[in-house]
Amino acid sequence: MKSLFYSRFFILLPWALIVIIVIDIDTKRTSVRDARHVPPPREGGAQGSRRTARTAANRTALPVIYAVTPTYTRAVQKAELTRLSNTFRQVPDFHWIVVEDAGARTELVSRLLARSGVLHTHLHALTPRRYKRSGMPRATEQRNAALGWLRAHRSRRTRGVVFFADDDNTYSLELFEEMRSTRRVSVWPVGLVGGRRYERPLVEKGRVVGWYTGWRADRPFAIDMAGFAVNLQVILANPRAVFKRRGSQPGMQESDFLKQITRVEELEPKAGNCTQVLVWHTRTEKVNLGNEPKRRQDTVLIEV
Repeated sequence: MKSLFYSRFFILLPWALIVIIVIDIDTKRTSVRDARHVPPPREGGAQGSRRTARTAANRTALPVIYAVTPTYTRAVQKAELTRLSNTFRQVPDFHWIVVEDAGARTELVSRLLARSGVLHTHLHALTPRRYKRSGMPRATEQRNAALGWLRAHRSRRTRGVVFFADDDNTYSLELFEEMRSTRRVSVWPVGLVGGRRYERPLVEKGRVVGWYTGWRADRPFAIDMAGFAVNLQVILANPRAVFKRRGSQPGMQESDFLKQITRVEELEPKAGNCTQVLVWHTRTEKVNLGNEPKRRQDTVLIEV
């Protein structure tokens, strides 16, 4: 019996192995065919998320804030611009337009802007000597140069807000989120200006009806340069609107400019209906350089 069993076993064994091999080969072919017909995965994971995020960002892109900063060479210039850059770097969708009062762009400002990490445009516009006398409006040519650049390089399809950010002010990050929704011209309080702790537009039922100010309350727009922003399309739609040099008095440039593009009843109160101070006219203390030698004595040239 044992011999008969073993003889049949060894006769059937090769056939059993052949069947197993055939089944295995067929299974692998089926897997390959199925793999060829598997649909591609939907966008997901890291790559899909990035694509989705980019698409969503394109659909909900914020209006760009164009901050115009006139500046001029002085002992505290680098310190002032450094402070501003540290603030502006934290604002999304931001474009800094820096305009030097000079015949050419200086290396100091060029280097500072290159290292700032802020998207920027660097311009220059020299103030004629006859307009540099005491009592004359300042930064007129520089602000107008920035307006000219915007009109030449931005179109009616560009969403943006224009803000005049002087380099001797201090800005809260909240201010930029407030101004970003400006439809035409928005306004808010300014701290430490006009000989008072603050100045502000007076608001009733959501409309500006007057001004809380320490100087010339009879001005059509009794407001500081840091107290308003303008929708870019308003700037583009009014190509003749500029900061006037002739006939303009110190402290009147804001009114002279705003009269060309809006009316008081059209102003948009921001910052809690003009009850919050988000910008301060701080001004750096005038430095005392009484001990500075007339000729350089240090062997190393240091930029300050």
